[in-house]
Amino acid sequence: MQQVEIYTSPFCGFCHAAKRLLKQKGVNFSEIDVRADPSRKTEMIQRANGGRTVPQIFIGDTHVGGCDELYALDRAGKLDPLLSP
Repeated sequence: MQQVEIYTSPFCGFCHAAKRLLKQKGVNFSEIDVRADPSRKTEMIQRANGGRTVPQIFIGDTHVGGCDELYALDRAGKLDPLLSP
């Protein structure tokens, strides 16, 4: 399984929804709370090509985007192949 990283903040409903989908799929992921560690927000923005909102989701070297993009990949049947090594 590819490494999955998700930049979040604690009160973000979209973050919770994205994490819920990943958990339902049995995906282990690293969560980076940008509210607890503001220096990581700058890192997130750079990695996400200017994306400032949370969540920002990365699967391996691929920037997925946010919650809507994650769910769209799943509906299109493209999320599972992306998660596979």
